[in-house]
Amino acid sequence: MNIALIPARCGSKSIKFKNIKDLCGKPLIYWNLIALEESSIIDEVYVATDCEEIKKVVESFNLSKVKIYLRTEESATDTASSEFILLEFLKQSNFKEKDYIFLVQATAPLTYSYDFTNAFNQLKKEKKDSLLTCVREKIFIWEDGKAINYNYKNRPRRQDFDGLLVETGAFYINTVKNIIENKNRLSGNISIYEMSSYQNIDIDEEDDWLIATKLMKKYKLQA
Repeated sequence: MNIALIPARCGSKSIKFKNIKDLCGKPLIYWNLIALEESSIIDEVYVATDCEEIKKVVESFNLSKVKIYLRTEESATDTASSEFILLEFLKQSNFKEKDYIFLVQATAPLTYSYDFTNAFNQLKKEKKDSLLTCVREKIFIWEDGKAINYNYKNRPRRQDFDGLLVETGAFYINTVKNIIENKNRLSGNISIYEMSSYQNIDIDEEDDWLIATKLMKKYKLQA
């Protein structure tokens, strides 16, 4: 079985009630919920929240796969990691060790149903243990006056530069067994699912919201 978990707590220092704020006519969390609902490989979707407002909004979507998981106060603090809520959720469930968990971020709304499907199929085909999403960024990185990923004396042309794979945080895939044993969303041999560069958006600040709105209108609402 394939289970998706979307953490969505009440608190947000930068944007109040960010997870249910309107983005292009729908609450932010809706975009990944509908993508998961429409993915043929996802069996169940859980929204882990401590918030009655979020619970009501999610339930109003009437999506058949979506359920609410009420997280504890401890897992809803500013300092609680995604691993903390992930492990809490798994310890209170009855999933099998071989089941797959998709840890999905509501703040990455430019994820499509086919991304979940293609990523899972890639993970199975490659016979690897876990998967994360990345985009390829052709950027030159410096630190302390030193070029990290290229020779500035022989600067490559953009078309000849491979660039770097940058973690998007959109979603991760691993088995129940691996997550519990390693206490981490990733483990073992890791597969990288490469997404389009415009999908590398993680809404955290107001400027991110403005960028996401433009990208949503250009790409997702036209799909």
